[in-house]
Amino acid sequence: MSCFGGDPNFCPECGNVLPLPGLHDTVTCPRCAFSIPVREFSSQKITSTVVFNTLELSSVTVEDEDSELKGAVIDRRCSRCNKEGMVYHTRQMRSADEGQTVFFTCIHCRYQEKEDS
Repeated sequence: MSCFGGDPNFCPECGNVLPLPGLHDTVTCPRCAFSIPVREFSSQKITSTVVFNTLELSSVTVEDEDSELKGAVIDRRCSRCNKEGMVYHTRQMRSADEGQTVFFTCIHCRYQEKEDS
């Protein structure tokens, strides 16, 4: 007796998603090799829809003035204004076997520093 049941799009034995019926007389589960006759799917209606994004959502928006200041504020003293508080982000600027480069931006004067790690 099978432990899964209900939706005919899933294997009743292992619960895996079944492939779409093809040219063969059976639909076979790729995980457990359970087979179901294609006639079991004859009453199913398969539909698909394509939804396109609107032009406004797909166009590039101009970033706001504070975009580089987004992120966590850390306890690091700015070397220019000597105030506490900087945000950071990391990038892999060198080869993959070397460390990342960390970019710090002061939240007060927007001075930027970098540190190779």
